[in-house]
Amino acid sequence: MTERAPLSRKLSAIAESATLKVDAKAKALQAAGRPVISYAAGEPDFSTPQFIVDAAAEALHDPANFRYTPAAGLPVLREAIAAKTHRDSGLEVSPAQIIVTNGGKQSVYQAFQAVVNPGDEVLLPAPYWTTYPEAIALADGVPVEVFAGAGQNYKVTVDQLEAARTERTTVLVFVSPSNPTGAVYTAEETRAIGEWALEHGIWVVSDEIYQNLVYEGARAVSIVEAVPALAGQTILVNGVAKTYAMTGWRVGWMVGPADAMKVAANLQSHLSSNVNNIAQRAALAALTGPQSEAEEMRVAFDRRRKLIVEELAKIPGVVVPNPLGAFYVYPDVTGLLRRDWAGTTVNTSLELADFILDQAEVAVVPGEAFGPSGYLRLSYALGDDALLEGVQRLQRLFA
Repeated sequence: MTERAPLSRKLSAIAESATLKVDAKAKALQAAGRPVISYAAGEPDFSTPQFIVDAAAEALHDPANFRYTPAAGLPVLREAIAAKTHRDSGLEVSPAQIIVTNGGKQSVYQAFQAVVNPGDEVLLPAPYWTTYPEAIALADGVPVEVFAGAGQNYKVTVDQLEAARTERTTVLVFVSPSNPTGAVYTAEETRAIGEWALEHGIWVVSDEIYQNLVYEGARAVSIVEAVPALAGQTILVNGVAKTYAMTGWRVGWMVGPADAMKVAANLQSHLSSNVNNIAQRAALAALTGPQSEAEEMRVAFDRRRKLIVEELAKIPGVVVPNPLGAFYVYPDVTGLLRRDWAGTTVNTSLELADFILDQAEVAVVPGEAFGPSGYLRLSYALGDDALLEGVQRLQRLFA
């Protein structure tokens, strides 16, 4: 008998999402009765605001929502997204320049599919969200990491980007606020990077999913607002998941030049067709309804942010840059490595995360998921009591 043909080499090379893997492990331990506190998931612990749920329930009574709708999204939702993009990103766009996707992750995937050709190099500031390099690879691109450590507040400079640029560079990933670091680029920093990309004809894929979660008076200035001329070579990625506690609803979107959106829409027409219509109606309510509950969640995240930064900084050997956005803190833990703890020597942040889970029953994501070793990501999108208890366990472990 002839041996079966092999599986796809491209898909076989793709790694599982590290953040989801750690979160799943933590949930399995919790289900087994272990008192694990998890900082792994990038998911608000709040419930979706009731008026959004009510809009979805009402949509269930309209038979039109049980049928196929335009693959690029409900026209009324695309209009609402255009209004939001104008308001928050400073870019006036037509609804025809918008595609509604199954979460922001599909937008990321389709953005790279739209602008990356085989062998193209994509500049990827690190630390980065774990999905970016895999999505680039799926588009046959080559991710080129550009690292900025805690001393730079995890923000790359134009000089670093220029040093990494080659004749094969065609795309830059720009994320502010950042997952995993919470870093927010200033308007001046954003403008400098945007002008550099414009000068060299480089596409920008800008992930703005956390743009409304900022603190201490910071503002996440969109790169197309900072450099309006860049709009012709920029794809914005966004969604309702983080701001409105709607991670499970799976509604995101991408915004960009008409030609890029045309090829992305063609892909989506074959890949998934339209997003669930009930979820789209819920997203419409989120964007057009009262924003008071979203603001209450932001205020709660800010309170937790201050608490976790203050408490982590009490651990000797841990350096904690102050995050101004998203709901993550990304401490530099190199001071804890290559040391003996309870009879165990930990040399990497991957080993450190395993040690913490085993000894303190606290789940964190190691820096290897986002770039170089030596860091941990902790999401503070969990209850106040659990947040404090988890950090106090770390304080006791590394006393």
